[in-house]
Amino acid sequence: MEYRELAIFRDITNEEVESMIHCFRMRRAWFEAGQTICTYGESGGEVGVLIRGQAVLVRFDYAGNRTILEQVEAGSVFGEVLAFTPELGDCVEVVSVGDSEVLFMEYDHLMKRCENACAHHSKLVQNMFRLVAEHTRRLSCRVEVLSRRNIREKLQCYFRLCRLEAGTDAFTLPFTLSALADYISTDRSAMMRELKKMKEEGLVRIEGRTVTWRDGAGATGCS
Repeated sequence: MEYRELAIFRDITNEEVESMIHCFRMRRAWFEAGQTICTYGESGGEVGVLIRGQAVLVRFDYAGNRTILEQVEAGSVFGEVLAFTPELGDCVEVVSVGDSEVLFMEYDHLMKRCENACAHHSKLVQNMFRLVAEHTRRLSCRVEVLSRRNIREKLQCYFRLCRLEAGTDAFTLPFTLSALADYISTDRSAMMRELKKMKEEGLVRIEGRTVTWRDGAGATGCS
């Protein structure tokens, strides 16, 4: 595969990646849809690199309620050392969506100074910090969505953010509508009723995962 197509290995050749896999003693693992890739609190000091497929970072609270915290795309990195330690008994997991392939490495191997002063090691660290910055930006956007007062405002805010990122009124949701309800932390049935009203008002058109958003300039939500 072409590793350089993945954000974490940007500007690093396939040969250099294979060298790092050996040097860092990375382990490779494969997962099917619904399988747990790792559980925060049990993963220790490992960092995961999603090589192929898609995953979600989900939280289960003490009552068993499920919330999607983040979408994990191919090339992304994840791990407890890059995020947080679950509090209040919550369980935080990375769960595979479809078939996926992951490389695991020890965080210490990643961050310690390379004995050979390899240029590609420095590039990997630079790419890591770039991805962590992007991770922080996405979480900031999610806080913006969750800060809205009701379901409609949450949907409006999320759709505006998606439209801004896509650069067009039509964009593809990264997950199903059921998962969207988890993402904005609301009841699925209540969200579907609100979406139906918004469709009737001509604000939104949804075909599968494709959304076309046509809100007016003065509508409530993210600006």
